[in-house]
Amino acid sequence: MSEEVKFLPFQEARALVAAIQEEENIHNNDRRILTVYNHDNHELCWFDFEDLEKAVGEVPKDQQKDAYQDYVLKHIPEWALDI
Repeated sequence: MSEEVKFLPFQEARALVAAIQEEENIHNNDRRILTVYNHDNHELCWFDFEDLEKAVGEVPKDQQKDAYQDYVLKHIPEWALDI
């Protein structure tokens, strides 16, 4: 049985996250991921881009970056504080 992941409050996540970088998935070159880094340039977590697109849903092209960033910041796990 796995525990439910708890997420940081948006403002706390925003203060923790320094960058969200789109990268290739090293295990599958046909897939992209968004890697989240803190201000010390340490990787906090990552999101599969296809899963992210499905979770966010249809968004006008000019609003996609903001919508994806907003989703990511609302889904930073609490355990990222320990990194």
